[in-house]
Amino acid sequence: MLRLIQLELQKLWLNRASRVLIIISFILPFTVIILSSIKIPFFGLFTLELGELGIFNFPIIWHITTFFASQFKFFFAIVVVSMIGNEYSNKTLKQNLIDGLSKKEFILSKFYTIVFFSFCATILIGLATFIIGMYYSSYTEANIVFREVEFLLAYFVKLVGFFSLCLFAGMLLKRSAFALGFLFILYIVDWLVFWGAYYIFGTVDSAFKVKSFMPLESMYNLINQPMQRIAMTKFPDKSDMMYDYAVHWYEIAIVMGWTAIFIFLSYRLLKKRDL
Repeated sequence: MLRLIQLELQKLWLNRASRVLIIISFILPFTVIILSSIKIPFFGLFTLELGELGIFNFPIIWHITTFFASQFKFFFAIVVVSMIGNEYSNKTLKQNLIDGLSKKEFILSKFYTIVFFSFCATILIGLATFIIGMYYSSYTEANIVFREVEFLLAYFVKLVGFFSLCLFAGMLLKRSAFALGFLFILYIVDWLVFWGAYYIFGTVDSAFKVKSFMPLESMYNLINQPMQRIAMTKFPDKSDMMYDYAVHWYEIAIVMGWTAIFIFLSYRLLKKRDL
């Protein structure tokens, strides 16, 4: 496994564009630290400091930072699809197979790299969240600090699932631009499934339940938007704001299932394709 990861890291680091995108994909999520220190003056009357509003208190901060950081996953998605496109355009895929790398090892090398980068990103976001929370949070008891740390697991699974989808798109279409376009088409398909389910079952709730099994929607559902939850902390008497923001095991299972499907399909494509 380490040999395959080292092989992929060497390829990515030697490519200038991939190197820049990897650095950006790791740096951008840390803008949440800058966000926590923003001070907004209002006509000299008072200054609004986001860090003092309580949104960086434990345990809600785990929810906020992982949701915010997950919005930047598209930068590494470009790396994933481009590393497949480069394999075909530079003929390195064929050369690797000639040099003794099996097709299974080739796919596993990509998947292991995806898991490696997702794990690194999760660790970094976890450390950043812990540091910000310890600085701003009013609660420092261990049972509160680590109460919702499962959002980190959801973040990790979300990254692995999304990048595995990008890997499949890259293997299917061989070109980075087409692969990224495939993601947009898949987004449209998700909504077509929603409207089809709505037509069949007649209710929005049933349609969303069906849509929750689709790839992109299931990945999004792992970490729901935290804005409504933030509003709930400011207006606790507003019962109409209540919603389910927790991380559920079945949501993780759905994404892991799609991840396995995408990796298997990528392998089948490569195995059947004439190189």
